[in-house]
Amino acid sequence: MNPFDLKGKTVLVTGASSGLGKQTAITASELGARLIITGRDAKRLDETFSALQGEGHMKFIADLTIQADIDKLVNEIPILDGLVHSTGISDLAPARFITKETIVKTFSISFDASVLLTAGILGKKKLAKGNSSIVFISSISTRYPFVGGAMYISAKAALEGYARVLAVELAPRGTRVNCISPAFVRTPMLDDTAENYSQEAVDKIEERQLLGLGDPADVANTIVFYLSDASKWISATNLILGGG
Repeated sequence: MNPFDLKGKTVLVTGASSGLGKQTAITASELGARLIITGRDAKRLDETFSALQGEGHMKFIADLTIQADIDKLVNEIPILDGLVHSTGISDLAPARFITKETIVKTFSISFDASVLLTAGILGKKKLAKGNSSIVFISSISTRYPFVGGAMYISAKAALEGYARVLAVELAPRGTRVNCISPAFVRTPMLDDTAENYSQEAVDKIEERQLLGLGDPADVANTIVFYLSDASKWISATNLILGGG
């Protein structure tokens, strides 16, 4: 028996319309999982859905900053064996330019959405008891901060704290909760950083990572490990994917 096999598991991936969420959904489907994917962009979510292997998958257009969308999603999904939180934004700004609106926008997408969706799923008993798994995508930046990343990093740090508490709460029911903290990966979010901040900053980041920039598949493979039975004795961890 292959402990990395996801056959028979139903997995919800948020933020699946692009980047790490998209690749995670595709990789999980290749290993036999039934995927439930959600995102805000209908066209891009369709592209992800078309790339999934196997049958029985579902897709839901949802804005997880809207409680009504969360409620509708939770009511319509089946019982889950795995949940991957891949929603988030990288809206960079020096500290002196942070406003109340900046805080609300960043946290509503990068923190509140994951917490409230999890609460809804647990409240409606949509997470299988026994060998189930929740994975949060944080960032290596919580340990190695950068100028302009105050809100992005703060939201990720809050998510890590929440995940540690959730791991303690859900351990009695057999649910594992883990974070992964990737360094910079070649995704549309990184492209946005180059466009809105500077390409020079991205080049310097790549130089600092001993193995260079990562690819979405590098992160997706790690997430699949946490979803699989290969990690059934691992919880409350935060694995750094730092490229060295």
